Amino acid sequence: DVQLQASGGGLVQAGGSLRLSCVASGFNIDEYEIGWFRQAPGKEREGVSCIRPGDGGTDYRGSVKARFTISRDNAKNTVYLQMNNLKPDDTAVYYCAADRAICFYVPTGRPSYSTNSGTWGKGTQVTVSS
Repeated sequence: DVQLQASGGGLVQAGGSLRLSCVASGFNIDEYEIGWFRQAPGKEREGVSCIRPGDGGTDYRGSVKARFTISRDNAKNTVYLQMNNLKPDDTAVYYCAADRAICFYVPTGRPSYSTNSGTWGKGTQVTVSS
């Protein structure tokens, strides 16, 4: 059974940090692009970051560059999103997803990645207070 489980969200003050985890089961994360997406109330889901299999190349949307870092631990079949210097605008439900091609949809201005594609985990809430 192919599944993704996201966790690590919470309530944090502006300027604080959180680390999200996305644990995969039923498949090897190093064979797929893994992406983090987020959706704030009343807004469309948007790409945040992604990591490619093999060389581990990464992409970020512009507003999180230099603040967020995506990484993976193949031994734990887990992808992480380290979020530093969090801002109230980062408040959203964060989701991880896996597919053969996700990174195309992550940078700012790219088309939305369909929730009917790939494999999605349940979201984890991140709330940043000002």
